[in-house]
Amino acid sequence: MRTAGDAFPFPPVGPRRHGAGAVAAVAQALKPLQAHGLRLLVKAEERRRLSRDAYDYSPVLRPQLATAQAELVVCPTTVEQVKAVAAACAQHQVPLTMRGAGTGNYGQAVPLLGGVLLTMTGLQTIRSVTADCFTAEAGCRLVAIDEALAPHGAEQRLLPSTYRTATIGGFVAGGSGGIGSIGWGFLRDPGNVLGMEIVTMEPRPRQYQLMGDAAAPLNHAYGTNGIIVALTMPTAPLQSWEELLVAVPSLEQGLYLANQLRRATLSIKELSLYDEQIVAMVRPLQGLCTNLTDLGGGCGLIAIVAAEAMETVKRILTHQGAQVLLQRPQTVAGSLRELTWNHTTLHARATDPTWTYLQLLLPPEPAPVLKALSRQHGNNLAWHLEAVQSQGEARWAALPLLYWQGAGALAEVMETAQALGCTIFNPHVITVEDGGSGVVDADQVQAKQTYDPAGLLNPGKLRGWLERHPSA
Repeated sequence: MRTAGDAFPFPPVGPRRHGAGAVAAVAQALKPLQAHGLRLLVKAEERRRLSRDAYDYSPVLRPQLATAQAELVVCPTTVEQVKAVAAACAQHQVPLTMRGAGTGNYGQAVPLLGGVLLTMTGLQTIRSVTADCFTAEAGCRLVAIDEALAPHGAEQRLLPSTYRTATIGGFVAGGSGGIGSIGWGFLRDPGNVLGMEIVTMEPRPRQYQLMGDAAAPLNHAYGTNGIIVALTMPTAPLQSWEELLVAVPSLEQGLYLANQLRRATLSIKELSLYDEQIVAMVRPLQGLCTNLTDLGGGCGLIAIVAAEAMETVKRILTHQGAQVLLQRPQTVAGSLRELTWNHTTLHARATDPTWTYLQLLLPPEPAPVLKALSRQHGNNLAWHLEAVQSQGEARWAALPLLYWQGAGALAEVMETAQALGCTIFNPHVITVEDGGSGVVDADQVQAKQTYDPAGLLNPGKLRGWLERHPSA
């Protein structure tokens, strides 16, 4: 049986390698740029706040990352300022960790070895927009990008549930998919990132435009192997989307109904399923349903579909005995998007923070997995499913909630799920590989060697680098 230590490895990141005066020297080198908009944040409260994300979803990571904190936070507004920060840190051998809006869930932007935290939210220029693609600097908020795309009849393909606050750089470096993954797959699928502009971590930083396969090693690498300053992404045709909240009698029937919708020739951007326990914990769902009895004691389904598909969708729902509780046009604020993906976990934990979660890709036939794990863990497990496409195949991702009973019990759930054919994307670990496929990506490690030869970018997060450089 897999032990908790095996399931939740934490990197041996070692002591700080920079001298006591190194961070002060970096700050001194950057002070002249303050007259040009660069900000240096040194107050303990600011450094503590910006050194965190939502890693406290994980009771495993919470104690491990509690004391990790930047010694200096730097807020640039231009690529040239980013290069100056990289140069100063490289010259003084100070670790540098990038941060977007801080909406991650796994400590991707937590500085394990202190040093400098580089917040990229000041790089907000949308450089170019067409109906087919856009190029935007890393700090651009996703909502601002959609506003720029709309006059061109286009929108972004993939969005996190943190759409209103997330940045494009943070989404690509630390995210994986979300709303839109039902049709477009995940960010690392070929074609979802066309290119990126990066800055190297060297005393004399270089600037590269990486296109296609050359950009792939930096996609979902937590900023460990290059500083992403701009991204070029493809678009989808702009649609008028309608949001639906639907009551279904059981999770099994909800799964059948959602699969019926997926098989129809319809434009669907999001399908999420929630069992009765999750509906009871997510207060906004209860508010929309008036009370739990509106769901007939069953489950909830959130669907985001194109307006022109609504009549067909309603016919399918009626035929399957489902009840539409809410229908409305999608808006930026107050959207049902903010009840999906890891926002579901956020809302449930607001009711009872004893719950934590997992991330799974279910096998092509998910029902046996749902039944087996539910039978094994009873009310200590609650199901939240997301329709996705993986390698061109319609699949279901699961973000189940688990009542915290210790790391050993969580490891047991993971072992059982893996034995049942699930792929686990572990949110209770800090390294890129262990939170993904579990296998070292040689291209990611080689990119770090090329663009961060001293290993200063977000140290401790790329296991393949630590294995190659055990003293780093």
